[in-house]
Amino acid sequence: MRVIPRLDIKGPNLIKGIQFDGHRVLGTAEEFAETYYREGADELIYQDAVASLYRRNSLLDIVQKTAAKIFIPLTVAGGIRSIDDIRSLLRAGADKIAINTAATENPKLLYEAARIFGSQCIVSSIEAFRKDDGRYQVWVDYGREVTKLDAIEWAKQVEDLGVGEILLTAIRNEGMGKGFDLELTERISSMVSIPVIACGGAGTVDDFVSVVEDGKADAVAAASVFHYNYARPKQERKTMQFNEQRLRMGEHVDAGNIDFLNFGYGGERAITVTPAPISCAKTRMRDSGVSVRI
Repeated sequence: MRVIPRLDIKGPNLIKGIQFDGHRVLGTAEEFAETYYREGADELIYQDAVASLYRRNSLLDIVQKTAAKIFIPLTVAGGIRSIDDIRSLLRAGADKIAINTAATENPKLLYEAARIFGSQCIVSSIEAFRKDDGRYQVWVDYGREVTKLDAIEWAKQVEDLGVGEILLTAIRNEGMGKGFDLELTERISSMVSIPVIACGGAGTVDDFVSVVEDGKADAVAAASVFHYNYARPKQERKTMQFNEQRLRMGEHVDAGNIDFLNFGYGGERAITVTPAPISCAKTRMRDSGVSVRI
């Protein structure tokens, strides 16, 4: 069972919000990626948060720098619209490419990509919004635009098109810390034969166990529960802000406005999750009988 930190990126910065909105900068994506690699992450997901809006992915430079320092699979998502986009990111060091918006507009892109690069390399990213009547609707552009696609039916279609796995994000759960959408995950996992990565909603390490046992997920991805553990100030080591002055004064990088963890916006009480290290999540899963790489 894979445990995968998801890093949403705007420019060079790692950001985190709730339901794809209200983002706070927590530090630089590269710094967190290296930390997660050292701490035992099985894979990483890089999501360009504004790429689909501007119809381009801006992560080539960050992907190249990351690939030189980490040696676990890296999935890149956001703004990928063509075979050439995929080829460029793979050459930069990405191992897998996740596609959402462009695939809903041109499903043949998934088929062509899987044929050229192999199914193991192509991931269907599905952002699913649960409507009040219980139906799940596919949203695109990082949760900004609504489509007419039913998420359950779309999941089956992308499997038929040849993708190797599905990155499934429950929008209403994302960043809320109330747990994964177990119904959505179970329905899609039970219907398709390819792996499903559950994403959106992890609030405690117990949620990782639930989405595997009850949601039948093949892998789990999380952001807040990991980000806030590694971002918050600790006396025994430097925080992500140790190079803040250099970054703020000399580069177009925000080193991480993490003072809110102690002060503004209600301080740490305002965080919707119980922060935990990757090792804690894996230990909880192993103790519950879930096979993980320690």
